[in-house]
Amino acid sequence: MNRIQSSSDYLRFPVKASWSGNIIIGSLSLIGFLALWFWFASTSPLSIKERVPGMDGAPAMASTSGSRTGPEGQLLLSDGVPADMKGAWPCFRGEHLDNISQESYRPVPANAGFIESWGIDVGEGFAGAAIRDGRVYLLDYDRGKKADALRCLSLGDGKEIWRYTYPVTIKRNHGMSRTVPFVTESVVISLGPKCHVTCLNSTSGEKKWSLDLVQAYGTVVPEWYAGQNPLIDNGRAILAPGGTALLAAVDVETGGTVWESSNPHGWKMTHSSVVPMDFNGKRIYIYCADGGVTGVSAEDGRILWETGEWKIRIANIPSPLVIGDGRIFLCGGYDTGSLMLKLEENNGTIEPKILYRLPPERFGSTQHTPILYQGYLYGVRPDGQLVCLDLDGNEKWASGSANKFGLGSYMIAGTILYVLNDAGLLSRVEATPDAFRLVDRTEVLHGHESWGPIAFASGRMIVRDSTRMICLEVTAK
Repeated sequence: MNRIQSSSDYLRFPVKASWSGNIIIGSLSLIGFLALWFWFASTSPLSIKERVPGMDGAPAMASTSGSRTGPEGQLLLSDGVPADMKGAWPCFRGEHLDNISQESYRPVPANAGFIESWGIDVGEGFAGAAIRDGRVYLLDYDRGKKADALRCLSLGDGKEIWRYTYPVTIKRNHGMSRTVPFVTESVVISLGPKCHVTCLNSTSGEKKWSLDLVQAYGTVVPEWYAGQNPLIDNGRAILAPGGTALLAAVDVETGGTVWESSNPHGWKMTHSSVVPMDFNGKRIYIYCADGGVTGVSAEDGRILWETGEWKIRIANIPSPLVIGDGRIFLCGGYDTGSLMLKLEENNGTIEPKILYRLPPERFGSTQHTPILYQGYLYGVRPDGQLVCLDLDGNEKWASGSANKFGLGSYMIAGTILYVLNDAGLLSRVEATPDAFRLVDRTEVLHGHESWGPIAFASGRMIVRDSTRMICLEVTAK
């Protein structure tokens, strides 16, 4: 058995030493002294840097090794054919980013139910659909092949037209994919669970470019994976990577960087999405980062204003809601409540002012962004009730304890609020500030966690739960 020596054993020397031993010890001492002298003589003085704010706890910087581009993928063609339908819901919250369909349609009569046009099994998650020119776009996850899959389906029958996959390992963490692609006439752009941005030809599925935000900007992948939905504005993809750039604009055709915002506070990516706003002749992008809210110039990415008065402790998911007249409505879950900001400009400086705050029991929203419709706000607050507020934060009505909707999604078509609860029960409610008026309820899904954003185009509605997506006909025959 090996004995662990005590510290005193290392300090014990023999009382008598031999003559030869003294010579060896002396020689070693001389060699050590000379080596130390040569080291000091040949080494430049130490460079001592002053400690500055931000050195501790700084965000991960962009990697100097590896590629900024995403992993190489594969395009798989199938026999699906685009439907002859011209309606569009091309991105998160629809064509006008307001979760309101502008289509003229005649809704199915009350209590008549809906026809399911088609349904498909999907990877576990909450990713919603985008629709354009008879095609449906979905960022899915293929768990068996360990790959993100950007899928293009027919709006008519749900058959796959093509899919583009690239390898990425995602461990199950309360679902995997949870973002909506943005599709234009020429491109479709998606943001994957681990912050891979992919741009394809929206018709053929051929790759144009890709970007790995972790490699390019040192992005920290949010808890429960990325939930930010990409924005395309003026031919640019607007992204909020955090890390070395709070926001960035990328040319959609080439993938080249147009501008990058600074990130002076090291704010990180959240599940919230970037929202455009026009204010005093300026185009501004609003973003809720983990440490506050900011507005940057659409022209060059300069930070025009910021405030730390709004931040969410656990997960910031709802996006900013632009009200008009310089006002921005912010809401969240986890006991955060909501807040109305107003931008004011003096001598070229923009300052955000707080108009009012609401406690969560008045209004907050854990997952979905409320809807501004005809001067009123509609949304589901943390206790599950659907509520209507005026723009001063006063409650016009609440659905009551007998009508709760959990964390499900909602949108408006015509004058009807379509509200999906956790279990897949689709309610139709009149979109009026007068009172809560339920039209009917229909069970359309039979799974759980029906949280994915709703898409509506060509008189059809696409909804999903955690593992299945279906297309409903909501127009009366």
